[in-house]
Amino acid sequence: MSRPKGLGVAERLTSRWLPEYLAALVVERGLAANTVASYRSDLLRFGQWLERHNLDVLACDRADLRRYLSELRGQGLAARSAARALAALRSLFRFLVAVEARSSDPTEELESPKLLRALPHFLTFEQVESLLAAPDVSRPLGLRDRAMLETLYATGVRVSELVSLTIANVRLDPGFVRVLGKGSKERVVPLGSSARGWIARYLEEVRPRHDRRRAAELFLTTRGEPMTRQAFWYALKKYGRQAGIEVPLSPHVVRHSFATHLLEHGADLRAVQAMLGHADISTTEIYTHVTRERLRQLYDRAHPRA
Repeated sequence: MSRPKGLGVAERLTSRWLPEYLAALVVERGLAANTVASYRSDLLRFGQWLERHNLDVLACDRADLRRYLSELRGQGLAARSAARALAALRSLFRFLVAVEARSSDPTEELESPKLLRALPHFLTFEQVESLLAAPDVSRPLGLRDRAMLETLYATGVRVSELVSLTIANVRLDPGFVRVLGKGSKERVVPLGSSARGWIARYLEEVRPRHDRRRAAELFLTTRGEPMTRQAFWYALKKYGRQAGIEVPLSPHVVRHSFATHLLEHGADLRAVQAMLGHADISTTEIYTHVTRERLRQLYDRAHPRA
């Protein structure tokens, strides 16, 4: 549908349809003032997004709305707020269909609000490669940090588990680490060849010069003390900046990346649960929402009838 001359996209929603819609909420549905105010706030934000993307509320489609909701989630919108934003969109587009401003409702096949809980941030494969390559391995601490980053991404362990790894619990020959997780529960996680190689170099070239106290822990500071979570967080953020990674970066983001990439390459959900040390499979299932969302975005971009 063509845009009326001189009327912007956001204006078309906010000055034409939004007042009519809000009036209908009050008169026909009898909603409370606070609820109407919340819907108004959500839809004003949607109107601003339409304007930025030069989209018409009477012509935008399901893919556009998915993109909008995905951006909200990416900005860290709370699950309750994301669900409310979708509810406001559903109500608005049903109204537009009812008054015959639109012939179809693009929210009909959008995911249920219960799926709009906050999804974990994760890195792309290219970002992981850049992060792993960031430490200067010609320097002792750079070699140690490369080994730590490789171990973190290879195993998906928590940062507390990473700094607590002992030499005795790292088996390079068969390729696994024995991890003591939450609730003192032990699990065995495979260790890939790349991580094994960097750990072996660290053990041979760096660790002996720092191990003044015969420490049990694998990763040590220059003073011979076990690495701390805070020190590793600081190093990780530094390497993230060097790698040009702009998304908020933490050890947990790397853990999320480990799980997401495994599932994208066909790993069994139960196996990923065991490697992450999740007591409940529902905790691991959040990563299937991530992979489904990426698949959905790819479909919407690529399929001519999406």
